[in-house]
Parts: sequence; structure tokens; C-alpha cells
Amino acid sequence: MNLVEPQLDAGETDPAASTARGQVWAETLATLALAWPVVLAELGWMAMGVVDLVMVGRLGPEAIGAVGLGNITYFAIEVFAMGVLLGLDSVISQAFGAKQIADCNRWLVQGIYVALMASVPTMLGVTLLVPWLPSWGLAPEVVTPAATYLSILNWGTPPLLLYFVIRRYLQAMNVVRAVTVTLIAANVLNLVGNWVLIGGHWGLPALGVAGSAWATNISRLAMFLTLLVVAVVHSLKAGTGLLRVPLGPNWAWIGRLLVLGAPIAAQFGLEVGVFGAAALLAGRLGPTALAAHEVVLNVASVTFMVPLGISSAGSVRVGQAIGLGDPLGAARAGWVALGIGACFMMLAGLTFLLIPRSILSVFTDEAQVIRIALPLLGIAAMFQLFDGLQVVAGGALRGTGETQVPMYVNLASHWTIGLPIGFVLGFPLGWGVFGLWIGLALGLICAGGSLLFSWWRTVKKLKTVEPVSPA
Repeated sequence: MNLVEPQLDAGETDPAASTARGQVWAETLATLALAWPVVLAELGWMAMGVVDLVMVGRLGPEAIGAVGLGNITYFAIEVFAMGVLLGLDSVISQAFGAKQIADCNRWLVQGIYVALMASVPTMLGVTLLVPWLPSWGLAPEVVTPAATYLSILNWGTPPLLLYFVIRRYLQAMNVVRAVTVTLIAANVLNLVGNWVLIGGHWGLPALGVAGSAWATNISRLAMFLTLLVVAVVHSLKAGTGLLRVPLGPNWAWIGRLLVLGAPIAAQFGLEVGVFGAAALLAGRLGPTALAAHEVVLNVASVTFMVPLGISSAGSVRVGQAIGLGDPLGAARAGWVALGIGACFMMLAGLTFLLIPRSILSVFTDEAQVIRIALPLLGIAAMFQLFDGLQVVAGGALRGTGETQVPMYVNLASHWTIGLPIGFVLGFPLGWGVFGLWIGLALGLICAGGSLLFSWWRTVKKLKTVEPVSPA
């Protein structure tokens, strides 16, 4: 018996390796095809907040701080509801992979019920929070417009969450371009609305910061109604039977969605909450420091939208492979998504280092704000890779149905490491907002490394699962 491995002659290729490379390449193309419209949609989503910030930027640092603080505070509360709804990524993509389209439709209906229920505590939480803003030690010239902006933005919660449900449904079924077009149109509407309502054009009064909030709400309503029409039209064309789905609540399904989504809600809440807490701490350092914090946070948030979109695509691809009974395909989908996300975020970090002033000048021309923001952008460049790894790995885990590990990782990384270190550096040691950002960076580095390790362990388990043979 020959115990020596057969050697390939010169010019020959290993068929197994060639097949593996082909599978990786095919998965890369499939992920990119799904991801790029989702990435554009995420960028469009982020662009609405950026447009608000840029449009009020000419009103001064106080307006920048107020809108930035209002957005992050609102998002810190609303993200819990959005996190619960992210459980739809797993259940709908797995149902779609298993070709159970009727179940996809049922999950959409149950998701709508969850969105409507979640709107109530979300709006109540924002309403109860607004009166407490003056007690947080912020400058009065920031608190008053921030409270106004936040109170108005709160009314756009129901259409925003309903839009979010329909978007998860469409993305999990590979209907993504309509989502992108909807976000682009909504951004145009938001831009025009900001111009009209902030400065007072077309015979309307100048509402300042409040006008920006109303423009955002109008755009949210338009997004929800547009995607509702898209879902119905797609169903009629594809014959998926959406209009025949039972409309009553199914409490067992709603309960499953809540159980699956609650850890995601906690994970997102912990991550967004730590940046909200950092914004409040930065606000205690004065309007200029807060404005610099918000500008750099928005820059980093723009680049974050790309791996966030890749995360959604990766979650869908992993979930569809699980539903199809292909665990090795699920593992491959997760690694491919991680590779794409890592490549982009390394380029983003390099860009931050090469042209920092050009980036910051988009948001403000205040010399003092730019002076403080420059070193913060350098810190942001350092954590770009890890920020991308943690969100894409979280999406891949979500596709398998694992939602608790990312929650625990975010709790440990941000709230027991990042924020405490940032507080000590920023205040007792006197490093100011620069110290806060060092703490935030350390938290993201820990989260990225931990979730990457968690995905590696999950892949080891997936490789032990027997693939399901096609019928």
C-alpha cells in the first residue's frame, strides 16, 4: 500500500483546491451583488443624519452639537426596537433558503405587529427623557434646541420602524435595489426639506433646528409608504401570495421573534448607548468639544454603514445557506463577508489619515472645532478595522440564529472596558474628549477581536453538521 501522497505534475492543479477557490469566488460575487445595494441603503440611511448636521452646521457649533446630541440620544433609545426587529434577518432568510415563501410573508405580518408594539415604549422613553436634558450638565445653548429636535423627531418613530420591518423582509428575499432607490429618493426629499424648513423658503417660516427634524419625519413616512408599495408589487409579480397571508397576530411567532431579537436589541443598545454616554460626557466639556465629537462620530458612522450593509448581506447569505441545509456554505458566506468588510475598513482608516482636513471641512469651517477634531479622526482611523470586524461577525452569527454572544461581548467591551477607561482619561487625568475617544477605541478593538473569535468557534461547529442532500 502506497502511503505517500500523490504529487501533482508541473502545470497541474489540485481539483479540490480549484473547487474551493471557485466556491469562494462565487460566494464573493453573490455577497457583493446582495451587499452593494444594501450598503448604499445604509449609507442613505446615515446620510439623512449627516445632511441634518451639515445643513444646520452654518448656524454654529451649538446647532451642530444640538442635532448631533439629539440624533445619538434618539437612536440610543430607538435602537432597542430596531434590534428586536433584526431577528427577522434570521427567520426570513432561513425560511427563504428553505423555499418556504408563505412563512416569509407570515413573518412580515408578525414583524409589523412587533414594530407597532415597540413604537409605544420607544416614544414614551424619548418623551420622558427630554425633560431631563437640562440636568445633564450641558450648555444651555445646546440643551434647548436639542430638546426641540428630539421631541419632533420622536413623532417619526412608527413609520421608521414599519419601514425597517419591510426592508428586512425584502432584503432577506434578495429584493434589495428597491430599498436603495427608496433611500436615495428619501435623502433628496430630506435635503430639500432641510433647505426649505431650516432657512424658511417658499413662503414658509425659518424653523432652524426644528425644521431639520420635521424634514426627517417627512422622509421617514415617504420611505415606509414606498417600500409598502414595493412589497405588494413584488408579490403580485412573483406570485408569492403576500396579499393572502393571515393578518391576525400569532403570539407564538411574536414570542419567538422577541426571544431572538431581544439580545440583538441589547447588543445594539449597549453599543449605541456607549456613544450616547460619550456624547453627554463630551457635552460637559463645552459646545466646541461636543461639536468636534459629533463631527468625527458622524464621519466614523458614515464608513461604518458599509460594513453594516455587508453585515446584513452576510447575515442573509448565512441564513439562506442554513435554511438550504448547507452548513459549509454558511461558514464560507460568513468568512467572505468578513474579508470584504475588513478590506473596506482598512481603506477607510487610511483615508482618515491621509486627508483629515478635507473630510472635516465638509461638516464645519469652525477652526476650533477642526483643531479638536483632527486627533479624534486619527483615533477613529485606528479602530476602523475592528469596528468593521465586530459588526460583520455579529451579522454572520445572527444568520445562524446566535444573538446572545454579541450582546455579552458588547457589554464587556464597551461598558466595562471602553467607557470607564475613556472617563478616567478624559476627566480625572484631564485628557478631555481625546481621552474619551481612546476609551471608545479600546472598546471597539476588544469587541472586534472577541466576535471574530466567536465566529471562528461557530464555524468549527458548523463543519461538524452533516449537509442536507437536495430532495
